[in-house]
Amino acid sequence: MIAHAVAAEWRKLHSIRSTHWVLAATAAFTGFTVLLAVQMAHVWDGLSADRREELLLRPLQELSTWAASLCLAVLGALSATSEYRTGMIRASVTVLPRRRVLLAAKATVVGTVALVAGEAATVGSFLGTRLVIGDRPFPDQHASIAHDLPGFLIEGTAVPMFALLGLSLGVLLRSTAGTLVSVVFLWHILPLLVFHLPRPWSERIGSAMPGGLTAQMAGLSADNSVYGDLLSPGAAAALLLAYALVPLGLAALVLARRDA
Repeated sequence: MIAHAVAAEWRKLHSIRSTHWVLAATAAFTGFTVLLAVQMAHVWDGLSADRREELLLRPLQELSTWAASLCLAVLGALSATSEYRTGMIRASVTVLPRRRVLLAAKATVVGTVALVAGEAATVGSFLGTRLVIGDRPFPDQHASIAHDLPGFLIEGTAVPMFALLGLSLGVLLRSTAGTLVSVVFLWHILPLLVFHLPRPWSERIGSAMPGGLTAQMAGLSADNSVYGDLLSPGAAAALLLAYALVPLGLAALVLARRDA
């Protein structure tokens, strides 16, 4: 039954026009990141040796993951709210009365698409920017591609977490506008508010923010970030899973108990 439900959810997600727009926006932003790297390479060529030590490429490489997290969170939200808007949710629960299975199938499809898209955006940005800068010795790019690639693969796992969070909020709120506002708040606004808290609370709470967990999973420092770096890789991974699975469990509970 779960296999048929997953196949049905895949067809539904593929049929939503916004799916193609969201994925196109993710790819476009990755390309834009590479174009920015071209500009940074030209800036590098015109700087003195002292000034070159201040020019870092890593923040630019991470932009694609940051943008993909929002794009796929929107996709997750729309995969749920579009069914409530069109009334398709009634047909879905009629065909598959086991609502937890329905939500599990939807989460499987959304999470898989988000993982593939997120890793493609993250790795594409990393490899594209490294290709563009060539042999220019940026101060944060001394390590080989093989050394840095695993860290970027781990960072890409933030994207399906945000996608599942968007899906869960869509099921809970049943409102596209309300869900998107909530997603943007959790994705960008809340970390900025935490950043302005007095220390050490900004670092303590920032370490638990969704956007900073993958860097801690990869063992990377969060210097010059709105996030802290106080968690071990294992604790950060567990918290990342909690951000995805706890709201999804709550959504399954609510979906099973209320009218469609």
